[in-house]
Amino acid sequence: MRSLVYLPIIGLFLGLCACSYEQAGTISDVATAPAEVGHTAPDFTLKTVDGQAKTLSRLTKDGPVVLLVLRGYPGYQCPLCTRQVGDFISNAGEFAKRGATVVMIYPGPSEELTQRADEFLAGKGLPNNFVFLTDPDYAMTNLYGLRWDAPKETAYPSTFVINKGDRVISHLHISKTHGDRTKASDILSALDAR
Repeated sequence: MRSLVYLPIIGLFLGLCACSYEQAGTISDVATAPAEVGHTAPDFTLKTVDGQAKTLSRLTKDGPVVLLVLRGYPGYQCPLCTRQVGDFISNAGEFAKRGATVVMIYPGPSEELTQRADEFLAGKGLPNNFVFLTDPDYAMTNLYGLRWDAPKETAYPSTFVINKGDRVISHLHISKTHGDRTKASDILSALDAR
């Protein structure tokens, strides 16, 4: 008789284990390996701080895209991201001569992301060939395998050159440290070498 009492408990335990296993499988399916040179860049749609949706495949119809993945707001506005973005903005005319659009990705948890992105953009006038997108809850960051999952981290600072039309990655740099950033001059050379 006592064994009949334990059967529902055992069934509940096995059901919880199966559910946990199923969820773990789903989570691992979401993560992807980092993108590589010669591979097609995964398509994504993200929004600007004022709510305009932008899709990578649409942006690459007009010319090459320089994709600049920032650290977002890891508890503070990253001074290295600020410096890097300033360098790219000061070379906006050179990117425009090459027909390139510079797309900056600002990742982070969805709550307060727009507010933090507005803070980051304060005082930075974006040229016409620059697009600033927020990445709520790391959707694009995870898609590209760039999530830096450590305390006070968000994404590995990364730069991609993505070809017009076919979205093939012709250049990339993924930094595993805060300071190892690409310079605008390096990316302009990479655009010229394609």
